[in-house]
Parts: sequence; C-alpha cells; structure tokens
Amino acid sequence: MSKFDEKMEKYTASFKKLGINYDAALFEKVTKGLGPSIYKADAETVSCSQESELDTVKKNFLMKKLGCKDSPKLDEAIQAVCEKLGKSNRNKFRAQFYYLLVKEMGKESVY
Repeated sequence: MSKFDEKMEKYTASFKKLGINYDAALFEKVTKGLGPSIYKADAETVSCSQESELDTVKKNFLMKKLGCKDSPKLDEAIQAVCEKLGKSNRNKFRAQFYYLLVKEMGKESVY
C-alpha cells in the first residue's frame, strides 16, 4: 500500500468516525491537490483556534485555489467546517477541511 493510500485510509476512517458522508472521488482529488503537505505532521492538520492559520486557508485555498471573492461568507464557511469537524477534535485533517470547504462553497467544478 502506498503512503497516499495509507493517508486516504486514515482520513476515510476519520470521516466515518465523525459520521460525515462524503464523495470519495472528489475527496481523493482534493487530497491529491494538497501534494506533499499531507505527509508533514504539522501541515497535515488545521487549527481552528489559530487565526493566522485560518487566514492562510482563506487566502491561499478559498481565494487563490477556488477563486472565491473575499467576503464574510468565507469566514462563515471556515467556521461551519470547524463546527462540522468538532471543536474538541484535535485532528482536523487538512484534506478533510479543504474537502468540506469545497462542498460548503459549491466549488466541486474546480476539481
């Protein structure tokens, strides 16, 4: 099993544990789009309590990658994903976080 397959297995198990339904094909595309960041412990997760990190997600992913315009809706989407993954959940995997943002913003066509 490749390292990517191991990560996908880990993330899908986490989705099941959280009770979140997902589109496997889209999730795989979003995860592949993250490149090597999923293999680095610090970069693999998103901290909802760190404003600077959420700002980076907003600028680099929502605005640059997905082409969203800066608006309060972006912050609302980020907070909605934080809630969905659980405030007490320490492992908010970036792949899951970005996948849920894609769904939240209706930007599946980017992938």
